[in-house]
Amino acid sequence: MEYTKEVQGMVPVKRCYNHGAAPIPQEGEFTKVRRIEEISGFSHSVGTCGLKQGACKLSLNIKDGIIQEALIEVIGCSGMTQSAAMAAEILPGKTLLEALNTDLVCDAINVAMREYFLAMAYGRTQTAYSQGGLAVGAGLEDLGSAKRSQIGTCYGTLSKGARYLELTDGYVRRIALDEENRIIGYQYVNLGKMMALVDDGISPEDALEQATGTYGRFDEAAQTINPRKQ
Repeated sequence: MEYTKEVQGMVPVKRCYNHGAAPIPQEGEFTKVRRIEEISGFSHSVGTCGLKQGACKLSLNIKDGIIQEALIEVIGCSGMTQSAAMAAEILPGKTLLEALNTDLVCDAINVAMREYFLAMAYGRTQTAYSQGGLAVGAGLEDLGSAKRSQIGTCYGTLSKGARYLELTDGYVRRIALDEENRIIGYQYVNLGKMMALVDDGISPEDALEQATGTYGRFDEAAQTINPRKQ
């Protein structure tokens, strides 16, 4: 350690008592975190790329500073899906600090990682007051039984109005309109459920029928339209 001459010539002054790090809530306990391996928790963060053309939702389950589970959900850019695939391989097994200093290729994922680090360092996590935290696999449970991200894609113009394309229920096939052309419901296909049925040996036609549902007053429609073509 090198000191400048100015510092070397200073009179030593003893500092007051050092209370150390302030305790933060972690998995049901208040702990003083001094080292990265003392951080545990499960939570989420969101990041966007520099051009704001894509976004990432990052969910990590960390035990004793090590990432045990990573869920990476991205939207808005084709290239970032490949980055998400890489991140799913890269992140598990790294410490929280290693992950922060790893190039995750996509800006949105990198920003989400930075925001996640800040949340963990300050104890602002989903499991801050949850005794023992969440078991590994909690991230996958966030996707539900269909194992698909919760996606909402809607489009609208002043001259032609709104078009529902995909909602939590699923892929929207038809929009129901009343006599005044107001939306009163929609028909959807739960793609996750449909593909699970196909994997179980159900024919694609039967799987499509079983995975199709409606919302609102779809059966009372004066007319229905295909939101992607009409």
